[in-house]
Amino acid sequence: MPHPKRKHSKQRRDKRRTHDNAAVPTLATCSNCGATVQFHHVCPECGFYRGKKAIEKEVAV
Repeated sequence: MPHPKRKHSKQRRDKRRTHDNAAVPTLATCSNCGATVQFHHVCPECGFYRGKKAIEKEVAV
């Protein structure tokens, strides 16, 4: 493995790391109940996905 002959500066290191950040998930509104849902995920409130029942949710008594 090659080794660097000189130390890379902090500025050079930080320029390389500018794109290493976590992306914020895109949110949408559920068409059935209006809750905030992450794209391409089943609604955790009502269990619908793209207007169809995907999972059966239990009703709290």
